[in-house]
Amino acid sequence: MPSLATTGALKHLEGKEKLLLRLVDLSVQLNSTLDLDELLQLITATAAEALDCEAASILLYDEKNPRLFFAAATGSDPAQLAEIPVPIDGSLAGTIFRTNQPLILNNVEQDPRHYSLVSDHIKFKTKSLLGVPMPIKDQTMGVLEAVNKRDGNFKESDATVLAVIAAHAAIAINNARLFRARQQALEKVRVMNEIKNNFLSIASHELRTPLGLIIGYAGFLQEGAAGNSRDHAGHVLAAASQMRAILDEMSNLTLLQSDAMTLKKATIPVQDILNLALDEIKYSAARRDLSLVLAFREEAIPVTVDPEKTTLAIVNLLNNAVRFSPEKSEITLGAVEQGDKAMIWVQDRGIGIPVDKLQKVFEEFYQIEPPNTRQYGGLGIGLTIARGIIEAQGGTIWAESEGKGRGATFKVLLPAA
Repeated sequence: MPSLATTGALKHLEGKEKLLLRLVDLSVQLNSTLDLDELLQLITATAAEALDCEAASILLYDEKNPRLFFAAATGSDPAQLAEIPVPIDGSLAGTIFRTNQPLILNNVEQDPRHYSLVSDHIKFKTKSLLGVPMPIKDQTMGVLEAVNKRDGNFKESDATVLAVIAAHAAIAINNARLFRARQQALEKVRVMNEIKNNFLSIASHELRTPLGLIIGYAGFLQEGAAGNSRDHAGHVLAAASQMRAILDEMSNLTLLQSDAMTLKKATIPVQDILNLALDEIKYSAARRDLSLVLAFREEAIPVTVDPEKTTLAIVNLLNNAVRFSPEKSEITLGAVEQGDKAMIWVQDRGIGIPVDKLQKVFEEFYQIEPPNTRQYGGLGIGLTIARGIIEAQGGTIWAESEGKGRGATFKVLLPAA
């Protein structure tokens, strides 16, 4: 028959094992959630259970107003507790926070630092208290307290256990805070994007009607005029047409970003798409005396795409080449079959793209030129639209350039039929 000493030792070991398993379980749970409120309740419940005390609480440091505040407490309303500011100076929690050392008090009421306002506010009498700092890196984010030991007094071994819980808790709370801040930032970006898209949609819609009238009357005046008057009407018509192209870009960008774009795919020779795109930009290329060089064969290279939207993407690539090409230079439009893909490219002899900007040129409203010294115009969304259309159809698009003044080549891979 085992002796009383042996039985006591076995029970002690069993208790230690149970506590270790509980701490391991807490660590797993803390690492599996990023919900801050859930974490706080889990930490206080575990601390109260592990130390066999009536309650546990978490006080966090408020950086904007240098003080501590109750973030959570066992069996208490967090909102009610948060109303109670706990000073850094003159309170038990403040002492633990300032000294970054644990504190054991088994007769709290006799300590002048006892902050009775908390007990009075929530109708809870504190008799004994154990508090430890919550370290994160080289800082202290708050204090974890255990209150009213059920059996006997708090001991140094209790402080060791609570310190382990506090260390795990600090990391989990910091991660949850970072996650919440990230979510709030993403939501703010989403709202701003929605406002921007609404503005682009409204502006495009409201400007389209008066612009249509301007184009109509300018065309009418140009037909019936001669000499300088005809030239003036032509300038008005060209400017209005340029503005309509900008409005079309705004509408297309809004459509892409609203996820409302529908694709009507068909199998079509890629050459048909390229010829349609060429028809769209021939006039603007001729105005700058640019030569359009075709580098694709007559034998059909079939692709399965939305013909209208894919044509729009290639038009945007060609417009980009026209805008940044010097007068009397060449723009090459090519296509070739490449395995189960069709490769399309648009090459210009223009200003080129710095190597570190080859990806950024596809970002919306991005301009290589400084805004206060721009020469080439445009909203900086044509390439964004092209990328959106190509990628929505399972294709890829990228830019190549040997640097400033060396021209640029935009390449597109589309799924072949």
